[in-house]
Formats: sequence, C-alpha cells, structure tokens
Amino acid sequence: MDRLLVDTGFLVAYAKKHDFLHPKADRFLSKYRGALYSVSAVIVETCFHLDSASKQHLLDWVKEGSLAVVEVPVSAYAELAGTIGKYSDHNVEFADAALLWLADKSGIRRILTTDRRDFHVFRFKDGKRFDLISWF
Repeated sequence: MDRLLVDTGFLVAYAKKHDFLHPKADRFLSKYRGALYSVSAVIVETCFHLDSASKQHLLDWVKEGSLAVVEVPVSAYAELAGTIGKYSDHNVEFADAALLWLADKSGIRRILTTDRRDFHVFRFKDGKRFDLISWF
C-alpha cells in the first residue's frame, strides 16, 4: 500500500475551504488511495491556522480514519532537539522535526507539504532526502 506523510501546509489547504490551494488538496485526496500519516504536532500546528468550522472539518476527517496520527514519545525529544539544532539556520518547527523523526522510524519518505524549501534540505540518517509529492 502506498503511504504518505502529511505536513501542516497541505492540511491547512484541505481544511480551509477558502484557501487558494483547497481545490488542489481536495482533488489530490479524492484520487489518492493509499494511507496518510502525520504527527499530533502537525494537527496542533494546523489548527492554529484555522477557524472553528475548519478545525471541526479537519478533526472529523481525522476521526473518520482518513489520517493516522502518531504521538512522538518524550523519549524521542532529544532526537528532535538534535534535528532542530542541526538545522538551526532554518528555524525548524517542532512539527517538522517530528515528521523527520516519523519518516526515519516508519521508512515513509514521501510527503505532502507546501514547505518545499525546508523539506528539500532535511536529510535522513542514511543521507537521503524526502520525496516531495507534487500536488499543487
């Protein structure tokens, strides 16, 4: 089964019906048949950018099983801190570091994001980069 990671920008576009990228996110999801994964920090970060109705839409969508949400254990925080330090010139968000952690743990290297600049720079432990999925 095809698996993708999902970042905040994609979720904002999908949940916020007035976002200029909403039609493209909606179209992508209507055709995609694989599994979607993210981390809880991305859900929190996404909700920060949404109004109440959009938050409800997003949370209902997640509750339906459309997106698997992984919790980052506190035991992984040192690794996230290391990632944030490694890319300090990019001012990495906790959510982005958590997605890099999840990618390393799960082997999922493909990601839906609008943040192509940062996700192009990030490297996995094996030196490889994310595969940035074209959806917009």
